[in-house]
Parts: sequence; structure tokens; C-alpha cells
Amino acid sequence: MIAENLQQVKSTLKAGVSLVAVSKFHPAEAIKEAYDAGQRVFGESHVQELVAKEEVLPKDIEWHFIGHLQTNKVKYMAPFVSLIHSMDSMKLMKEINKQGQKCGRVIDVLLQIHVAAEETKFGFTPEEVVEMLNDGEWRTLEYVRIVGLMAMATNTDDEARIGREFESVAQLFDVLKGHFFADQPSFKELSMGMSGDYLIAQTHGSTMVRVGSKIFGERDYSSQP
Repeated sequence: MIAENLQQVKSTLKAGVSLVAVSKFHPAEAIKEAYDAGQRVFGESHVQELVAKEEVLPKDIEWHFIGHLQTNKVKYMAPFVSLIHSMDSMKLMKEINKQGQKCGRVIDVLLQIHVAAEETKFGFTPEEVVEMLNDGEWRTLEYVRIVGLMAMATNTDDEARIGREFESVAQLFDVLKGHFFADQPSFKELSMGMSGDYLIAQTHGSTMVRVGSKIFGERDYSSQP
């Protein structure tokens, strides 16, 4: 079933859009099933769970961290994480740089942008991210590389609103690219869209979608600690 679901989702992706299979709360066996069907990029949102899965699953998996990240947890995944989607403060970026230096590797991150109505969502406002980039300290961090933006839309059935929010992030991406990253081809990713709204996100320039339930089924939250 997972293999079938995976192919169904992939068939709806535009050219150039990559799929992050969101595997949080799903067992390693389910991830292996998706892996055997050809998927290599998986997204987790809890560091302890990510580390445990990385230890038992194939080493060519590209692990993305997509949840809110506390600075004291960075060190556990710094040796292997491929991309952190949720870089939401200068403090966190400095810690990622510190741990990257210890591991001798540059860690790619996305700047998380807050555009949704929910207060529970994390991220920089557009004004805050411009201020942070203008400050310039980020340019001194040699072991962290900003490769794009990530955003979540408001959890609503109002597709027009979702579209406006995604469009605002796409426009911000273009502005930041022109002002701060024009000479950096690595700044190219726009991680927008989840199971409920990834089709909309694709029409607004998303290059990376994070899809979980459409591949693995609904998660069983009741069994989680």
C-alpha cells in the first residue's frame, strides 16, 4: 500500500519538485517499504526518533529535519542530517554552525518563514528575516549554508488564503535571492506544501513538498509519549 501511495503522490508532482516523505511517528519498517519503492528523502520532526531510525535504516537515505528544533538537540543529528527545514533564529544558526564545525561538515538549512495565522507556528516574519540577513553575521558562519526558505500555510479550507500565503513566501524568496544570494546558486529551495495543500504550493513555486499521511496513512498519536 505504501508503495502504491508513493507512486500516486509522485505522479502529481511537477517537474523539478522533490518529495520529502514525512515519516515521523511511523516505524522503520514503513520507511523501509517506501525506500524499497525508490524513495530516498525522508522527513522527521523529533531528534530522538530521527537518530534511532538513522541507526537502523540504509545509509544512503537523505534525512531532513522538519520540526521545531531546540539548540541542545542539534549535536545529535549534526553528523548526518542532510537538510534542516526549520532554522528560525540566529541563535539556532550559530549552534548548527558550531556542531557542523565539530563534525567537519557544512550543514544546509532553510530559513523558516512565519506567514500562517496560527500563533503556534514558528519562524521569522518577513521583516525579521530581512533584518537578520541585513545584519550580515550569518556570512561569517562557515559550517552552515542557507539554501532556501520553508513555510507552512494556515490550516484552513480556504484555498485562496493558502494560495496568497504561499505566494507571499515565493515573492519573499525572489527578493532575498536578489539581495543576498544572487551569487549563490545553492539558494534555490522553496519548501512549501504538505499532504493537504501541496498541490496549491506547487502552483506558487514550491520546489520541495513534505507529504506524510498520503503516503504512510494517518499517524497513531495515541501511542506516542
